[in-house]
Amino acid sequence: MTVKAVQKVSIGRNGIGAFILQCKRLDFHYCDWAGSSRGMNLFLQHHLPLFAASHPSIEIHVSPRPHRHPVIRGHFINGTQHSICVRNLAKEQIMKKVEILRDMSGEKARRLKGGRKVASINEATRGIW
Repeated sequence: MTVKAVQKVSIGRNGIGAFILQCKRLDFHYCDWAGSSRGMNLFLQHHLPLFAASHPSIEIHVSPRPHRHPVIRGHFINGTQHSICVRNLAKEQIMKKVEILRDMSGEKARRLKGGRKVASINEATRGIW
């Protein structure tokens, strides 16, 4: 009796086996002079080195933007970008915004209306009930 190889290759799914962060790059734009960037300057000095060391898979770009409000821009694997203005926020609040961008998928937020209540790749054995 001969042994036959399996014809189907397994499908990679994020979260099963290995998890890949969807955020690939974070850009930090700030102003040295403006008061609205005070929290961002403190964040860049104290929290950003720790964040960058704990997340080596995310590129970190820091660039000054004179006379503009501070902005954090996230670039995602699917090619989308999302920006968050952190004007007049404290360094702890900015850290929460960075964590939001880190955990985002990059997809637009959309409302599920009607139709199927369960979104899954695999169909349920007993169907939707």
